[in-house]
Formats: sequence, structure tokens, C-alpha cells
Amino acid sequence: MGLHMRIFSAVVVLILLVFLSGCIGSGQSQTTTLSPDRLASIPRGAVKVTPKTDVFPPVIHSDEWEKPVPLEGPINTAGAEDSPFVTPDGKNLYFFFTPDVNVPPQKQLVDGVTGVWWSRKVNGKWTEPVRVVLGSTESLDGAVFILNDTMWFASVRKGNYGEVDIYTARFKDGRWTDVKNAGELLNKIYDVGELCISPDGRTMYYGCGGDICVMDYVNGSWVNPRKVPNVNSELNEDQPFITPDGRELWFTGQSRLGYPGPAIFRSVWNGNGWGKPEEIISNFAGEPALDAEGNVYFVHHFFTKDMKMIEADIYVAYKKKS
Repeated sequence: MGLHMRIFSAVVVLILLVFLSGCIGSGQSQTTTLSPDRLASIPRGAVKVTPKTDVFPPVIHSDEWEKPVPLEGPINTAGAEDSPFVTPDGKNLYFFFTPDVNVPPQKQLVDGVTGVWWSRKVNGKWTEPVRVVLGSTESLDGAVFILNDTMWFASVRKGNYGEVDIYTARFKDGRWTDVKNAGELLNKIYDVGELCISPDGRTMYYGCGGDICVMDYVNGSWVNPRKVPNVNSELNEDQPFITPDGRELWFTGQSRLGYPGPAIFRSVWNGNGWGKPEEIISNFAGEPALDAEGNVYFVHHFFTKDMKMIEADIYVAYKKKS
């Protein structure tokens, strides 16, 4: 997304839309499309940044979580892993991948690897990611969000109302199918940005011109769009995520503590509204997604001292056991 240097944004020069907040049962499997190997697609000489060589490592400001670390296993590469979504059971991870942040979208469209990827945790370890093709190989897809058996995602493809539209897909018989444009109301009239939907399916939170907005699902339609009170500032806020219990609103925004790049914030529901946001993770951190245990998955972009982006990885801050 444009605000926090999200890869899909950097690549398409637009705000990626769509987040997730639901679940695919841990016992489900899905049909995927065989694709060229991710590692083989990464340019020769690409630098794999590590926590030891990271100029701006993530900084956590709360003692509720452990220090953020790169997600273990075969997820991260010297390419760009971005826009994570984890199911509430913590066993399915979706993310956006592109082998080179400097490649234009025209080349990404035909490289066979840029798009949505999926990994499942088996016996405590993440499996080798596989690509998920959503109805067409002639599209650029990312920013996955899942609620129950419905996936919402952002896509650049023919037939869009704008350059990047929201689409939906249904999980049926072990695969994602029935891919549809989410419609004129969301993609043209409301022109929503990154979104997530509350666990009860009644409320949508989304990015709107640098703020977090909300609207309600009434009689089969999304209505009453408005800005979320007490969350927005004179800075930018985007990429909302509602926790599986519906009690916390997480989002990406510009650091309010003086750190470079985007940061991750949390607001807690107090019974009458959302409380004052607290900056939880700083230093080029964004797009938070939490599982039911409260572990925070997010993207961390690596930059040089002169602010040139190198790559991106999926990080996680594990919730401390009480």
C-alpha cells in the first residue's frame, strides 16, 4: 500500500486494498497452480538482508510481545515477501511475493511468480510456499483477506473499475473459485482502500484517503461510510485489521515517535468506541495480521542508509505467555 512502502504499491504505484480476518479450517487443503521456483526467479546478486545487517530493525514498544523476528522456515527470500495474512488458528499464511522490487508491473504480470502465495504450518513448521492463482494468470493479485470461506483480494486485471479493484473468491472443494469483482459500490463509488471485516461480518474497516473509515453491512449492502473516531490523526493511517475476538483494531501509520517509515498501531475497544492508538512496532513495519493467540505477523521493509528499498520479509512478534 502506498503509505508504508508496500511492495505491491511500489510495483503498481497504487494503494493495494483488502485484508483478511477470518479462517480457513486447519484441516482444509487447496488446489494451487505449479509455478516457477521463487528462488530461481530472484535476480543474481540480490542481497538477502538479515537482522544483523538490517540498518533499521523493527523496534517494539510493548512488553506484551517478544522481540520481532523473521518468520522461520522457507517463507522469506532475497525477493520481497509482503502483505501477510494468517488465519486465526495460526496454521495458514498468505502473502504477496515479487522477486524484485524494481521490476515494472508489465514484467511482473508475465514472470509466473509475482502474486499470492500460501504456506501451511504442519507439525509446527511452515511448508514450502506454493502460488495461488485466482481465476486468471493474466492479473496481478495480492492483499489477501479471508473471512470464513470468502477471500477478498486486490487485483489489477481486465474489467476493473479502476486500476486496482477488490475481488472475492469462494473456497469450495479444496480450491479457491467463483472469482468475482466486488462491484461498483466498493470499487468506484466508495473507492475503498485496504480493508478488513469484523468477525461477525457486519462491519468493514478500510483505508480512505489517509484515514481509517468504517461502514456497515445492512440488508445485503454496505452503507453509512464514515471516519473512525479517535483513531485518525493529521498523519496517515491505513491497512486496518480487526483481531479474531473483535476487541482490537490494528493498523499501519506514520510513526508518532519519530522513527523512520511506517509503524504499527493498536487501538482497544472500550465498550463505547476505540481507545487512543498506541504505537507498538516501529521502523518500516506495516500491514499487521494477528492470529487468535495474539501473535503479530507483519511486513518489514529493508532500506539502506540513503533510504533505498532493498527487499522485504514477513516478521512475527510472538505474544508472551502469561
